[in-house]
Amino acid sequence: MIRNGIDCITQYAHVFKGKRLGLITGPTGLNNDFAATIQILHENFNLAALFSPEHGVRGDQEAGAMVDTYQDPITGVPVYSLYRKDSKRLTQEMLERVDMVVYDIQDVGVRYYTFIYTMLYALEDCAKNGKEFVVLDRINPLDGVTVEGNILKPGYQSFVGNYPLCVRYGLTPGEVASMANDQMNWNGKLTIVRCDGWDRRMQFPDTGRIWVQPSMGIPRFETALLYSGTCLFEGTNISEGRGTTFPFEIIGAPFINALQLADEMNRMKLPGVLFRPVYFKPTASKYKDELCGGIQLHVTDARTIQAVKTGVTLMYTIRRFYEPFSFLPPIRENARPFIDLLCGDNLYRGDSVDLSSMLEKFQAESRDFANLKRNYHLY
Repeated sequence: MIRNGIDCITQYAHVFKGKRLGLITGPTGLNNDFAATIQILHENFNLAALFSPEHGVRGDQEAGAMVDTYQDPITGVPVYSLYRKDSKRLTQEMLERVDMVVYDIQDVGVRYYTFIYTMLYALEDCAKNGKEFVVLDRINPLDGVTVEGNILKPGYQSFVGNYPLCVRYGLTPGEVASMANDQMNWNGKLTIVRCDGWDRRMQFPDTGRIWVQPSMGIPRFETALLYSGTCLFEGTNISEGRGTTFPFEIIGAPFINALQLADEMNRMKLPGVLFRPVYFKPTASKYKDELCGGIQLHVTDARTIQAVKTGVTLMYTIRRFYEPFSFLPPIRENARPFIDLLCGDNLYRGDSVDLSSMLEKFQAESRDFANLKRNYHLY
């Protein structure tokens, strides 16, 4: 049986005894029997505070919704927001309530996914304030070997990329924390409660575990796999499938010819994926209630698919065939366009992009990152 950190917590009871704990968690904070990490820590230790990331500690907040301070109705423990409009950091007031901050959220192993930065911000804040930090580690559902995409560059940091990771980075949350703590010279007092039984070559279907969606936009494993490439469409005027039953798997817009796009993408014979023409009306987000043409990506081989390459190739194919395609403007004045934050660079917006050269550059950066990350492997 594959066990995450929370399933191995009894072996680390001495780490938590006699300390006031603050827990950063969400709806994926569960053990193998679906008991919530909140309840386990509340019943066995001194759970003094809950710290809420995006979506809330119990998953009752919409994507992007600001979370206010409130009292957890089940445990009575105060909940402090780490997803505020003005900051996503632990404050001095929050840290004064605890001796140790514990993190337990299922990651998807993709740089854009914001939970990993909630963890790194909290680790840095704890290091600066002399507080202990514990990661209840969880497996990487995409595997702990494969690395794809470019490395985020200085000056492009944001909440969808705040550390020089590749897009698909092949590390567990605990390994990312160890790497950042070392590479950034935070020197925090960090403890990793390790997983048990996981081989880093495993993808999620190999584990025999039940998929619990880490957020509403990632309903299944295939979505998480494709997300490393198709999340890029969030920086464009193309629907990334939000408002459909297959977010990040269905891509389209009212001006796209579904049959033409599917034929063109299938002609390229990209590994591990086929494209099916689809028509859809999103119930939310871009093109709400408008008929869109597009494609659905179907994973045929989860081992060979190169999701980043697939997403980038799809984006440039749409840009080449359909003149209405555009990158979205910055949300705020003097800010970078969202596509630059997702890219971690400004490469995608060039007028004359050489796709082959860019993908070769990505491969070189992936190799460099893969060599670096081996120093932090725990499994």
